[in-house]
Order: sequence, then C-alpha cells, then structure tokens
Amino acid sequence: MGRATRRAAACAAAGLLAAGLQTATAHAATQNRIDLTVLVVDDGGPATAAITAELQSEGTPYTVVKLSDPKRPTINAAFLSDTVNGTPRAKFQGVVLPNENPFGTGSAEMSALASYEAQFGIRQIDAYTYAQPDVGLNYAQNPGYIGTLDGMQGGVTSAGLSGPFNYLKGNVPFENIDPNVSESYGYLATPLGNLPAGSSFTPLVDMPIPGTSSRGSLVGEYDHDSRQELVVTFVYNQYQQQYRLLARGFVDWLTQGVHLGYDQNYFEVHVDDLFLSDDRWNSTLKCTPGDVTCPPDDNTDNNPIRMTPADEQYLTQWEKQNNFKLTFLFNGGGSEDWKSDNNTTTDPLVSAFVADQSNYNFINHTYDHPFIGCVQNTTVVPWTCETDASGNDVWVDESTIQTEIQENTAWAQKAGLKTDPTELVTGEHSGLVTLPQQPTDNPNLAPALAAAGVKWTGSDASREPNQRAVGSSTLTVPRYPMNVFYNVATPQEETDEYNWIYTSKADGGSGLCETSGNSTCLPAALDENTGYTSYIVPLETRIDLGQALDNDPRPHFIHQSNFAEGRIAYPVLQSILDTYNGLYSANAPLQNLTEANIGGELQKRTAWDNAVAAGQVTAYRIGNTVTVSAPKGVQVEATMPNGTTQTQLLGHSAFGSPYAGSLTGWVTPGTFQSAVTLQLQSAAAPVAGTSNANVVKAAAAKVAPVAPKGTVPAGVAKAVPAGPSDTTRTKGSKSLVPSDTQQ
Repeated sequence: MGRATRRAAACAAAGLLAAGLQTATAHAATQNRIDLTVLVVDDGGPATAAITAELQSEGTPYTVVKLSDPKRPTINAAFLSDTVNGTPRAKFQGVVLPNENPFGTGSAEMSALASYEAQFGIRQIDAYTYAQPDVGLNYAQNPGYIGTLDGMQGGVTSAGLSGPFNYLKGNVPFENIDPNVSESYGYLATPLGNLPAGSSFTPLVDMPIPGTSSRGSLVGEYDHDSRQELVVTFVYNQYQQQYRLLARGFVDWLTQGVHLGYDQNYFEVHVDDLFLSDDRWNSTLKCTPGDVTCPPDDNTDNNPIRMTPADEQYLTQWEKQNNFKLTFLFNGGGSEDWKSDNNTTTDPLVSAFVADQSNYNFINHTYDHPFIGCVQNTTVVPWTCETDASGNDVWVDESTIQTEIQENTAWAQKAGLKTDPTELVTGEHSGLVTLPQQPTDNPNLAPALAAAGVKWTGSDASREPNQRAVGSSTLTVPRYPMNVFYNVATPQEETDEYNWIYTSKADGGSGLCETSGNSTCLPAALDENTGYTSYIVPLETRIDLGQALDNDPRPHFIHQSNFAEGRIAYPVLQSILDTYNGLYSANAPLQNLTEANIGGELQKRTAWDNAVAAGQVTAYRIGNTVTVSAPKGVQVEATMPNGTTQTQLLGHSAFGSPYAGSLTGWVTPGTFQSAVTLQLQSAAAPVAGTSNANVVKAAAAKVAPVAPKGTVPAGVAKAVPAGPSDTTRTKGSKSLVPSDTQQ
C-alpha cells in the first residue's frame, strides 16, 4: 500500500519538517541493522490484543512483554539493541505500547524506549490513549467529544489515503450491533496549535465532533523529538469492523511498509449439491422429510428443490455484473436420477452449466452424496454408528469411497465438465470426524483419497477450524457454513427454519438456543415475510464479511437450492460484495481462490508460522537490503514496497504481486542461495540512526506522565456477537445449526 517514507531530523538546528507527512531525508551516519520483528508491550487490554492478533494473522514475528508478569525482562538499552559484526542492531522494527507511556512518570524503561526509537528511527503505536497535549492533541473539549462512538461515521483523511490506509475508499463506519450495549468508546479532539518547534500532528482517521463543525482525530501521526507515534484515541477489539478496516494499515505504518507476513481479504463461495434435488424444510413438521429427525411416516419429500436452466442463466449474468466467480460442487448421480425420474436422456441443467463452465469452478462432491463415515443407525435420534458383534464401529469400506469419487470424475469427463481431480468435498464432510457420534475419521477414508489422487478435501470450519492431514497425502480445507440453509428456497422457508432454531420454546421455537450455551435466543420470532431481508441478510453479511476481512482464505459454503425458486442466495452475496466495494479501493480486491490454492495457502502459512514460533526465522534490513533466512522448504511470507526485487545469483527477479499498494507474496531462496535477499528501491531506504547526541538526549528526557486507564466498555472487552448465529465472536463455540441444515 502507499505509505509515507520515514522522516528524520537533518540535524538538531534544522529540526523536523512540520507540514503533513514529510518525505525522508538521508543521514550521513552509518547504516544500522534493523531486525524484522515487533515489540508488543501488553497491558492485557483489548487494543494491544487486537494488534497482536493482526501480527499473528499476518505472520509477522513479534515479541510480547506482559506488564503484569513479575518475571518479565526489563526494557533497557541492552534489551533493545546491541552490535552485530560491528554494525549497530535494533532488535525490533516497531514498538506497540498500550498508551504513550505505560510505565509511569520518570520511568527508565520509557526513557530507554524513547532513546532507542530516536536513534534507530523506530516507530511506536499508542494502541489506545486519551486526547492530551503529551500526544500532540488538545484535550477533548471546546471542541471535543468523549463517549461512545457506536453507529458513528469515521473517515480517512487525505494524508491517510495517501499513506498507510490507501487501500480504503475513506469511510470507516463504527459498528452498532446491539443498541443496548456500548461497543466502542473514544476521544475526539483537534491537534495542538502550539506544538513545540519541529513537531507536527497529522490526523489520518478522524470523525465529526458532535455539535460542532470540527473534526476530531481518531488515528494520527505525532512527530516529535526524532520519534514518530501513531496515536489512537478509540478503543477496539480484534473482531470489530472499524478495527478490521484499519488493522493492516496499523502494521504497515509501524513497519514502514517492510515486514514479514501479509494481509489480504478473501471471499470464496462454494455451492454444494449441484445437479442434486435437495430435500425441502417442512414448516408444519418443523423438520426435513428424508432426514432422521422427521417422523418415520413423513420420510419422503415429494417437492424437492433443484435449479433450472433459467436459474443458471440468471446466475451467469449476475457473476458477470459483479465480476465474481462461484465454485460449484457437483453430484453426477443427481443428474442421472433426474433423467430417470423425468424419463429423458438429457439434463438441460447439465447442458447449461457445461456451456457456461468458464464462468465457474467445479469440485467433485461424490457421485451420489452418501454418508461415507461409519455406517449410520438412523432408527434412533440422534443417529449412532452401527457396531459389530465385538462392539466396534462398522465403517463404509474403502472400495465404496473410491467408487463414489472416481464415478463422479468419470461422469464429469463424459459430460464435458472440467475439474481438478486433486480437489474433493464429501457429502456432509462425511468420512471426517463427526462429533459426537464419530470421534475419529473413517480409517478407510485416507487410503481411498490417496488412491484417487485427492490432495485437498473440504471440512466444516465450525467443527474443525484448522487445516489438518488426512493420511499422508491429503490436507483438509476448512469451510465456513453460511446460515442460508440447504433445505430452503424461499425467504419464508429460511425464516421459518431460522425461527425454529433460534427462538425459545416459549416463543414457539425448538429451544436449542436455550441449551447450547454458545448463543442467545432471538427476542422474538422474525416475521416470515420480512425477517429474511430485514434481519437474516444483514446479520449474515456482517458475519461473512467479518471473516473475509480477517486475512482468512477459508471458503464459505451454501447450496444449489439457494439459487433456485426464490434465489435467496443473491441478497446475501450482493450485500457482502456491495458493502466491501463501498469500503475498499480497487487496489485491494477480494481474493477468490480455488480449493487447491486455498489449501496450499493454509499449508504454507502453517509451515511459516511454525518456523517463526520456533525461532527458526532470521530477518533484518540494512539500508535498502532485506535478508531472510528460514528452514529449508519453508517459503518466506513478506510485504514490501513497490519496486522491490529479489537478488539472484545473477541479476534480479520480480518479487510478489501488487495488493493494497504494496507487493506481497511468498518467496524462496534463489538457485545456490541459502537465504532470501530482497532489494528495495532507493526511495524506500530506511533512515540511519542519528549521530546527534543532543537530539537523542532530548527525546529521552521528554517522557509523558503516565496516562490514566481509558474507559473500555463491556462490548469492547468482550466482543458482542453479531447475532444468535454468530459463533466467530464467541470463543470455543460450535455451530448451533443442526447437521441436517448444512449438508
């Protein structure tokens, strides 16, 4: 992303440039070594936790010092810097503090940090502080505002748009999920008009001050005493949309656009059960005929849901209008059943998809969509695994699993449907662990997948959020279930089933929400005619968009039934895309990856994160050169400024791909090289440490008094779920949705 280059004092007499975000001026001093890791001083608050979570998500190395730990290291000159082979070394490329000085008035630790930052040109984030002169702001009064920011509209300033937040269009809306809960809090104030000579304060994100014509800073850069602070005057947690919009910019500002790891936004949608006829929710029985939960005498659905060629034509036009490609998981047996039921030799729906297949991706979903875990005993509710005479579970055999995979592949080839044979999602994610009935994988699954050449198989992220191995040749790709159910095709059906799941027994629901322990119930049942549009669509948008903005490539999944009849998938998908496009610039598009690419991305991240956590990655910057060493076979994840190249044994090669104004990507050492060497453009050169001792001493002497602990509302300290179906913001929760609604 576009970002201001580092500034520094030319000398003590000349001082700092005071206007806007100044361009860098080079020192004549010797270049220093800057290690590419971040120091986080943690007070246990949600703001520092949010920044730490972003560093973890990006894959950016960091070291945490907990203020509450009596055994924590003392932050002094020896902790912060040393000398390597005669070169002064800064051990941290950025510092995150809970506020501008969490150590107390006159603290030697704060003095050490101030001297360190001034000497090496290291930036500091004040994760959450109040407006005050010590951070370059007036107190929040005349004009000013102190209080909740719920539902208010922030904005990125021109300096922010040309700097660390250039991937945004400018709007920063603050959430107001629950009107009965305070979810945000902050201070709005204007920059000091009489800053010390050589100091400046540049608002990067601001907000109108209520009742005035002025705007108050929410995020601003305070340049003073050869130091740069990012002053944040509102509190947040890692899930809130306002923070998610700014998170990558925080890290980019802190690291001056040169760091390990990266942050991108992803949205991939899988559509399960193509060519099948999905059973329909029965609003009278409050179950799905054909499912074990329905009464035995009502176990046949005579009105299943299936897309038509007209639905496919509508879909392909929608995709073109939105520049978005969906992935369809197909079951060839469903087409053969439809032809048999309709006494015909052709399936117009298959013909339509084959003709337009360049608009879609396709994944093998097995031929008949059987349950391929244990053999199910469906005479009881909930079902159990059948056992043999010795009490051992009876499993679907390897041959049956292989046949389901290979027969579907052969059917696709005959139909002219192009697929990747390494990709698979089994029906209901069966074969994998299915708690509570099946606590282990079907032992026949892994060898069947290996025999079929399957490298990637979908799993349910609400049950298993992390990628894992299935045997020696296959990895899972966790998928997020969307609460647009497989067994509905109209808003009324969706709302009726939603009410059944998420209302109390007293309000006519199943009461599941009362016993799960992971959710609350709807205060009242939704209106069946308006509830889908007014409640479910906005809620699902918030949940799914939150996952898309979390640097998370895991796909979402819905079903072909949602594109038939009432076409209820479109309001949700359109809302997600429209909201995203209203917030983000064209330089930060949603990444729409295939299952194989997602699986590969997760695999590389796991290897990288493990290497970083084990201390096996060494990375530093000297001048315009970045050097990274990682274990053999582990690719290096990085974000670098535009124009960065990789130094090869002979010459240079391109690095990364453009995203959000930067270059991001994975890279490995060149031929006959043991480390990755990246060359930055000269304009991106870091500022060398100042040799003027007077400037350093001045920075060390000016230590702000300790800031009082800011107000942290309960809705920030403990994230407010977006609604009863939101498990993302409830740690350790599992999906409330019964398994029959996610098939």
